[in-house]
Amino acid sequence: MSKLDITIAGEINLDLILYGLPEQMPVERELLASQFSMTLGSSSAIVAHNLAALGSRVGFVTKVGDDPLGKIALDRLVAGGVDLSCVVRAEGAASGVTVILPHERGRHILTYLGTISELRFEDLDLEYLSSARHFHLSSLFLQRALAPRVHDLFREMKSAGLTTSLDTNDDPDDRWGGALDATLPFVDVLLPNEREAMKMARASDLETAVTRLSERMQTVVVKMGSRGAIAVQGKKQFSAPAAKVQIVDPVGAGDSFDAGFLHKFVQGSDLPDCLAYGNLCGAFSTTASGGTEAFRNRDAMQAFLAQTNQDAGFRI
Repeated sequence: MSKLDITIAGEINLDLILYGLPEQMPVERELLASQFSMTLGSSSAIVAHNLAALGSRVGFVTKVGDDPLGKIALDRLVAGGVDLSCVVRAEGAASGVTVILPHERGRHILTYLGTISELRFEDLDLEYLSSARHFHLSSLFLQRALAPRVHDLFREMKSAGLTTSLDTNDDPDDRWGGALDATLPFVDVLLPNEREAMKMARASDLETAVTRLSERMQTVVVKMGSRGAIAVQGKKQFSAPAAKVQIVDPVGAGDSFDAGFLHKFVQGSDLPDCLAYGNLCGAFSTTASGGTEAFRNRDAMQAFLAQTNQDAGFRI
């Protein structure tokens, strides 16, 4: 029996979140935020942390600088129960950092890549990654050093008998090809949001996007925010409503959905249950700042999931 349920390879950084700033920000002015939060950021690390909080056995491989920010980020994962035995430390390098400015209708996301994009295929312990039952990768287009061989990584995981999943997140260059096209044949579950699905399928509407992607993928899961989520597997389509909560911060909600979905997926749950649990976890994430802060309070997490499940009648 594998000692790990899920292994993840990807980026790690802290998110610095400043609330209450105007959407239009004039230069040469000192603009005052109403609130500040420093949380564990990066899609890959958020998924790893929240999967472990839910009870999955998670191994995470990343490259991190030897600076204070990198140490804080790793400490958050250790405290969350994530195995970091194969982390690569880059001496003299600076860890990445993201500054997020949430506004009423959107947000500014400003990132210094640092070591975020420096993880290479040669850095990976393939035996360790393949020791789990499932492999996941997030932020495909930020994995710039890994990109030329991402398809090799997924092929190795499939050859070792693992199921696989991919959440590309946004493409800063807005190209939506290259490493993605080479990797999709080895992906079992694709986890985009609506915009990402349409971008990668080169479609102007979600229905067309899902049809095109499902022709290439075994399972396509699309996150739709307040409208819940859908999953398409062959000719079958499933949907689950979003859970209603008082939103504090939507940062990391999609990654938290991934954690909830995959936690149930590796247990063998059917797609409706995976969708419902993903929605619950995504909703719970929004009740605190950042993508992991809510999940650091495990008692509150368990109470929320149990109560919301009961109120909504989800099959969990």
